[in-house]
Amino acid sequence: MGEVETLIMQPHKPYAFVTYRSEESARKAHIHLNGQKLQCGENSVTLYLSYVDSAVTCEEEASVPLPEGLILVEDFVSLEEEALLLAAIDWSSANDDVTAQKALKHRRVKHYGFEFRYDNNNVDKDKPLPAGIPQECLPVLERCVKNKHIDIMPDQLTVNQYESGQGIPPHVDTHSAFEDTIMSLSLGAQTVMEFRHPDGRLVPVLLPGRSLLVMKGESRYLWTHGITPRKFDMVPACDPQSPAHTAPDLGTHSNLTLSKRGTRTSFTFRKIRHVPCRCAFPSACDSQGAPSAPLASPPSAPSLPRCHADAAHLEEEYVHRVYDAIASHFSSTRHSPWPRVCHFLSSLPPGSVLADVGCGNGKYLGVNPELIAVGCDRSSALIQICAERGFQVFVSDALIVPLRTASCDACISIAVIHHFSTQERRLAAVRELVRLLKPGGRALIYVWAFEQEYNKQKSKYLKDQNKEHPENHSLTNNRSEDSQEPHGISSIHTRRHLGDNCRPVDNLQNVSKVTDGKLSVHTNRTAFNTQDLLVPWHLKDGKRRGEEASGEGVKKDQRKEKSNKTSGNSCSDCNPDPSPGLDSSMSSGSGQDTSDATHSPDSKPSPSDDTTQTSTPTLKSESESSPAPVFHRYYHVFQQGELEQLCNQVAGVTVQSSYHDQGNWCVILEKELTHL
Repeated sequence: MGEVETLIMQPHKPYAFVTYRSEESARKAHIHLNGQKLQCGENSVTLYLSYVDSAVTCEEEASVPLPEGLILVEDFVSLEEEALLLAAIDWSSANDDVTAQKALKHRRVKHYGFEFRYDNNNVDKDKPLPAGIPQECLPVLERCVKNKHIDIMPDQLTVNQYESGQGIPPHVDTHSAFEDTIMSLSLGAQTVMEFRHPDGRLVPVLLPGRSLLVMKGESRYLWTHGITPRKFDMVPACDPQSPAHTAPDLGTHSNLTLSKRGTRTSFTFRKIRHVPCRCAFPSACDSQGAPSAPLASPPSAPSLPRCHADAAHLEEEYVHRVYDAIASHFSSTRHSPWPRVCHFLSSLPPGSVLADVGCGNGKYLGVNPELIAVGCDRSSALIQICAERGFQVFVSDALIVPLRTASCDACISIAVIHHFSTQERRLAAVRELVRLLKPGGRALIYVWAFEQEYNKQKSKYLKDQNKEHPENHSLTNNRSEDSQEPHGISSIHTRRHLGDNCRPVDNLQNVSKVTDGKLSVHTNRTAFNTQDLLVPWHLKDGKRRGEEASGEGVKKDQRKEKSNKTSGNSCSDCNPDPSPGLDSSMSSGSGQDTSDATHSPDSKPSPSDDTTQTSTPTLKSESESSPAPVFHRYYHVFQQGELEQLCNQVAGVTVQSSYHDQGNWCVILEKELTHL
């Protein structure tokens, strides 16, 4: 349609600037592309073009400091060395005991020197592999020693190969397994790796081909690093001229463009540790008592947050990382949409724009095919599952959704806001939903209810406590709200009745206090005795076990396939999943929640399926002979009237209706026509 000169995108904006070489080219593009739907595989996108007076230009941009101890060296190896290193890796054998080659779900991997075991997120230090580090790597490693990037030669190498669209969840390399310095050599295509501090700080780092990333100290021990699975990265449109110790600030950068990912191969060099780690970060160190996976009775229960940094840290540890670890198992328990949510989605006019903020595995994105639906979630692992199902999704924090203000006809937030650990953050999440709505737009919000018995009716969550087979009793007692099924009559409060049912905060029952400010671990399928708590999730050890327990494995799989294709009109007939109060991983952003449902088959979603490390401090799985790992998720369960009152604090919105749906408080909001 004409020669394109530049393509520039701005962060958190759903539009881009395209500059053509001539007015004629621009005119042709507008005539032929405006309003056209582009198809890419199973996905489609509609283009809308308009003229602007002038496009943005490349200027000096702000940069952010790299995490302490992180060094990026560009062009560390030559093109000839890159070709030599890539040729040294033989991927032809499907299973190779010499290099412990494995085909993981999201990448291919080979180990040299020592195998990193995915069943316990560690190495067997007494069983070196027959194949040591390839000879082709030695000149590169000698240069690393000479340049003082490392003090001693590594003895373990992990080679990962990522195709376009693949990634690795956020993690920290296991402290007890490896010494301080870890080096990663990027070969082939470039990619963006994200570093995140426990306090919420995020630093995206562009890794060019042939570059060397060196992680020491804080960047190695405390910051998580990961690669979001996607096929395009947003990168600076101009070559960044940042100092070596900084990275372009993609959050404020005004000149971004798309970089299509290709095949990337990383060589990660480590030195095996033979003594316990004594780093300066005990809160994240498994050698110093920090649990790699939360236990049923955590040795040191977390406290309620006292500031923003505390809240971000709590949600990172007990929401975000948990859902990245259990994503596959979690998704296997999420088959059918909830009828009341389906009814809301089916009531929207055809062509409405829907944002599912906290979409989890995307089970609501396909309910009404006549909607233009987009989903986002804090968990990159769950977003990967959505993408594989053909949905339009992206990774996002629920407090900062990169969509234009007043761009959505409807939003849903199912089981998200109860994962925010302070009143201020829960309020901010509601405000963000309202910001996205067009005037007159509606939002549906579900949160888990403190009142599991309401109007003299127990929720399914409580009713099922003793209904399982005796041999499964110990498991079902550890199940959480996930197995609720909303077949009972919902109690509905319409707008005109809200005055009687929405009690002010000072009249709400004071149940949120916890002993010594510490969070307690909830006993699943029992009534709540506090509003802020940790809910266990028992990671199952395989799909076969779930099928044997219930005899429903095949039926569940068939129901899942059916529900992925069902339309909103048939939702009222489907067998819904347990409590929607456990359906999202977006608190701060994250929140998808479910526990080990004995009637749900699962396909051994080891938390390390996508990582050769342990994510502090919640991602270490047990060995195959040990009990299934137990993960703990933070919740704030809402009392009656609390959700309505929270929504009433947001200007320009009206609570249209509220109701109690099988152990969940729910509201439908409407944005006022005069409010932008």
